[in-house]
Amino acid sequence: MMLAMLAAAAVLGSGCDLERPSGAPGCTAGLVDALPMNAMQVIGTHNSYKSAIAPAEMAMLKSLSPKTAAGLDYSHPPLTEQLNAGARQLELDYVYDPQGGRYASPLGLKLAKDAAQAPYDSAPMMAPGLKVMHVPDIDYRSVCPTFVGCLTEIRAWSRAHRNHVPILIIMNLKDDNIPFPGAVPLLPFDAKAMDSIDAEIRSVFPEAELITPDKVQGKAATLREAVASAGWPKLKAARGKVMFAMDEGPEKTSLYRGQRKSLEGRVMFVNVEETSPAAGYITLNEPIELADRIKAAVKAGLIVRTRADADTVEARSNDRTRQAAAFASGAQYVSTDYMSPDARLSSYEAHLPGGGVARLDPKP
Repeated sequence: MMLAMLAAAAVLGSGCDLERPSGAPGCTAGLVDALPMNAMQVIGTHNSYKSAIAPAEMAMLKSLSPKTAAGLDYSHPPLTEQLNAGARQLELDYVYDPQGGRYASPLGLKLAKDAAQAPYDSAPMMAPGLKVMHVPDIDYRSVCPTFVGCLTEIRAWSRAHRNHVPILIIMNLKDDNIPFPGAVPLLPFDAKAMDSIDAEIRSVFPEAELITPDKVQGKAATLREAVASAGWPKLKAARGKVMFAMDEGPEKTSLYRGQRKSLEGRVMFVNVEETSPAAGYITLNEPIELADRIKAAVKAGLIVRTRADADTVEARSNDRTRQAAAFASGAQYVSTDYMSPDARLSSYEAHLPGGGVARLDPKP
């Protein structure tokens, strides 16, 4: 696979958009579609579901913890708008709610008494199923409040744009309780909850539209062996498909894997050490400090997600140093909170260098 990527780099024209090859010499569909999907680099969004905290609740949060409030003071438009703008990686975090209604009455809304000024529709929260939010009771508003609802929107967009390069959807599984009186207790993600994640994904996306660990592993002994050789599908086969990855630590990834050697039968890839038999994806969010590790992971065939900015820091200082490092790192998916600038903070924004939706990874 590495030889194929190097060969493509030698003949692919600079500025070629891998999602929409122009047909000009060095940017033909045949040349582009012969690339493995991990040879591309795209931009995506961090906490893609996040709506703004309502004004009265933000004022209350600032009075309690100005630093926390500053780090949470960002938002995104609906997922469809993000995809239309070129995002090819989305993040959906969720809480476990098998009975329904557990998160329908947020504490922040009650304490701030701003329901009239900032209405909150609790109806979607009543049905059983995973609920999408950042911090229950505090930062709970979402452009799509249910996991299935978010996925349904993504699939509708995907079906209307069948030639898109593969979309990565990463997820955090929220179960850390908030140390505040009256906050709702979060349910842990046990084995049953892990199965429910796969079930909800498969309830929306048919097998033909998924890139799963089994498909990548093929006949290889492990997923790790597969990605080191020719496991990732070519772009021609990967177009119009989505890939899911659990962005969690060892405890949750081990629970999701169970006794599997790799990830047999599972929908999601998992964030594990590069040497694990289940390694295919890894989160390395610090592109400066972890530059060498990102480069090595990409060279070893893994798909890597890193971040161009975090916690509004770069936007407040209009600093693009981290962003430049992220794109130069070779990570295939680079997340930002600012595909458009927040005029309250600065003109900071992040876009794929050279324009377009997908480019050849700068470090194949």
